[in-house]
Amino acid sequence: MKNNYKYSTVISLSIIIVSLVLLNQNTIAQPGYYPGYRMLPNHSVIVPNQPQPQARQGYNPYIRRDNVQPLISFGMHFDPLLSWFSTDSYDVRNDGVVPGFNFGISYNRHFSPNYSFSTGINIINAGGRLISSETSQFELKNYNYDILTVEAGEQITYKITYLSIPLGIKLQTNQIVYGRFFTDFGFDPKIVIAGRADIPSLRIKGGNALPELNTFNLSFHAMAGMEYPLGGGSNFIFGIGFENNLFDTTRDNGDQLWDMVHQKALSFRLGITF
Repeated sequence: MKNNYKYSTVISLSIIIVSLVLLNQNTIAQPGYYPGYRMLPNHSVIVPNQPQPQARQGYNPYIRRDNVQPLISFGMHFDPLLSWFSTDSYDVRNDGVVPGFNFGISYNRHFSPNYSFSTGINIINAGGRLISSETSQFELKNYNYDILTVEAGEQITYKITYLSIPLGIKLQTNQIVYGRFFTDFGFDPKIVIAGRADIPSLRIKGGNALPELNTFNLSFHAMAGMEYPLGGGSNFIFGIGFENNLFDTTRDNGDQLWDMVHQKALSFRLGITF
């Protein structure tokens, strides 16, 4: 009886030990773990930013990229020109053109990128030819005053030198590949500093004709052209201009016929700015 109790005790202890071992194994195992499923590693992928397409721009070494317009600029010019007279009288009329030139320096002060005040100083050599339908008197000042008689139909050629100070406004476009287009218009106060006359019928060439000319005058001018960049901030200028005296160019001395003579000029600008 003792032996049976002893065996039953041993069997009971064995069952308890086995149960504890199995219970311990279930406790170590991770709940919800599926050995047949394998998690893949999560790798981050960096995608480089693609460059944005930009509009293609033409290259011009003379265009300033900052679009900064100089506040002031200076220039020099030499303009070949053709000048002539117009009158309001049927008795005195124009008889042809006279070649000449306009030489000077210019000054521009910008008050906006496309507008500037323009001035300078010019020496203008211009003239014209007149012919009268009646006999007229002409006064020369050489060593003394000479009163000459010019027969009807005889030509008198004037060659006049002015000192002029133009006052105008200059408008110009933005910089493009080939330069800038511009226009300039304004008024030119001027003073006569020399006057000569040729009278072929009297064999007079280069006579002092200051007594026959008004000393002061005022003209208006209009010019259009283009500035072409040369590099280093310099520009070559070419254009075409027109000028017209507003007041009478000649005097009506003594018994001369009364007339209003306006001088006009067509010029071709050749110059440089810096």
